[in-house]
This record gives sequence, C-alpha cells and structure tokens, in this order.
Amino acid sequence: MTPTSSDRAVSVVLAGGGTAGHVSPLLAIAGALVEKRPGARITVVGTEAGMETRLVPAAGFELRTIDRVPLPRRPSIDLLKLPVRFVRAVRQARRIIVAAGADVVVGVGGYVSAPAYLAALSARVPVVIHEANARPGIANRAGARIASRVAVAFEGTRLTGAVLVGMPMRRSIAELDRAGSRTEARAGLGLAPERTTLIVTGGSSGAASMNRALASAVPDLVAAGIQVLHLTGRGKHIAGADGTPLAVPGYQQLEFVDGMERVYAAADLLVARAGAATVSEISAVGLPAVLVPLPHGNGEQRLNAAGLVAAGGAVLVDDAAFTPAWIRGELLPLVSDAARLQAMSAASRARGVRDADRRMAELVLAVAEDHR
Repeated sequence: MTPTSSDRAVSVVLAGGGTAGHVSPLLAIAGALVEKRPGARITVVGTEAGMETRLVPAAGFELRTIDRVPLPRRPSIDLLKLPVRFVRAVRQARRIIVAAGADVVVGVGGYVSAPAYLAALSARVPVVIHEANARPGIANRAGARIASRVAVAFEGTRLTGAVLVGMPMRRSIAELDRAGSRTEARAGLGLAPERTTLIVTGGSSGAASMNRALASAVPDLVAAGIQVLHLTGRGKHIAGADGTPLAVPGYQQLEFVDGMERVYAAADLLVARAGAATVSEISAVGLPAVLVPLPHGNGEQRLNAAGLVAAGGAVLVDDAAFTPAWIRGELLPLVSDAARLQAMSAASRARGVRDADRRMAELVLAVAEDHR
C-alpha cells in the first residue's frame, strides 16, 4: 500500500551557510525539528566553502552543496557572469529540493538562501525565513516577498509580515546556569575561581583594533585586581616587548574557545562585537557586556545592540572610541562595580529569548502540514 502524504515523514530543506552566524541558528532549528518530529527528514543546502562543510555533518545532518554565488561589490567580469552563475545555483538547489520531496524550505539568509528561495518557488514548495540581524540582508529582503512565514530575532526588523521568535541557539547556551557553572568554567579556562573576570573577544577572526587597545591597558586592569582572558582570534596573538606572546600575571590569551557557554559562565563582564548571535546569547544568559560594533558593513551590528543597550543590559562604544584611555576611564570602573554588573545582568536576562529554536520548529511544521 502506497503511503499518503500525511503518512510519510515530514521533509525539511534548510538553506544557509558560510559563517557561524548562519550555520548555528540553522542547526538549532534542525535539532528542534527532529526533537518535535523524531522521524523528520532534514536536508541542509550549503556550499563547499563555508563552515557548514564541517559543522553540519558533525551535527548528524545531510549536507548537499550548490555553487557559491557572491554579489560582486564593483564592476568586474564576475558581475557579467553573475546571471549565469545564479541560474545554475537555482537549478542545483531545485534538484536538491525535488529529490528531498521537501514539504517546506527554510532559509536563514546568505549566499545559499537566495537560489534556494527561487528554487522553492519554481518547485511550488513553501518558504519560511528566519532573519538574524536587525537590518535584513538582501537575500531575506527579497525572499520575504514570496515566503509563507517570516520570523525575526529582533523587534523592529523591517520585513513584511515578520513575527518575533528570537535567535535559535544551542541548548547548552539557552539553558546555561551562569552562577552554577562559574567555578567549573573558570577552572577549565585556567582562571582563578573568585577573582573578578573580564573576557574580551573580537570574534573567531579577532579584531586588531580591539586587541591593540586591550593590550595597552592590561597593566592597569591586572593592577586593579581584574583577571583578563583575551580571545585574540585564530592565528593572532598579542606580543610583548620581546616579541613573544604577552605574559602578565592575571592576563592570558587564547586564540579561541570551543563552547562559548564556558566563556559566558566564566565572565563577570564581556567585551565583544555586536553580532546578532552574540547579542542574543548574552541576553539569554544574562551576561553584562560592552559591545563594540564593527566599523564597516551596513550598520547592522549597532542596530542589533540597540534594544539591549536601551534596556540597560549592555554598554555601546564605537570601535574608534575603544582606546586604552576609554578602557582605563570607563571599562575599569564598570567591571569593578559589582552592583552595576548585577543590575545589567538582570536587565539583559529579562530581554532574553531561550526557546527560539522551538518556536521556529513549530512555525516550520505548521507550514509544512498546510502544504502536505
């Protein structure tokens, strides 16, 4: 007897990749879908150049790839080739969607999503979009016009028909008990268990301007009794006068840390860029922060931070203003003020959304059922 559409397992194609900002929420959504529907068939569409090539298979999901078709920033031969490349990527995505018997296509933005949206339209498969940034990217702005449902991580994100669901994230972060995990997290990172802790990160690739400013202010911070963990970025380090990595009691540097929940548990105050995931995660765990938006791009990081800053959960400082003098005059008094940090923590956690992955799964499954 041939199974009917209502008998077979729901099939979801998720499109996104390139950076952790796209891959992490995609995997959180995929995990929540399988949790709600254990028999769900999940197919992820990415490229061969992004972080998804490692992270998606490691999470246990099938990865299919299409050509990466970036939009050239200036007139060039690549711009002339764009239409042909884009059409080829759409055809590749359509073959994946049809082969998967997709009931719904879910996109999180980026290079992969635009071809997937058009492929879904041509295959008459409904589209669900999640936009992580307060200022949407071009793929999701276009895709929202054909989507059945549009979900966003931040209030005020301008996409037609958008509903606020928050940022899907790993449960190890969403359900983190900072106070209960602090001692273990600090021990694992080589930090003193009771000392006030400042952690500074510019992201996985680091931030040269932030690194330089912090290095100059390290003596003042450690002299005040603050221990500093500096995540410099892959392939980067801060050198002392002799050219070797800077070594000061109370200061240590690492290129990166696997499992940001350990960082969030260990820190009394975090200094970081204002990426959508970072802003959402520190809100979920209630971690006070100083946010330093990227000085380039389309200004989305400043918008990402705006709500949390207005609520009192974070302090915003421009990249150009994040100087050794600012660290000594503003950051040092802040990290030394336990009462203010406690108030910031409460304000941050009050804004946090800790079940966005499940909200997205419910939305996606509802669209899929309507289509079946």
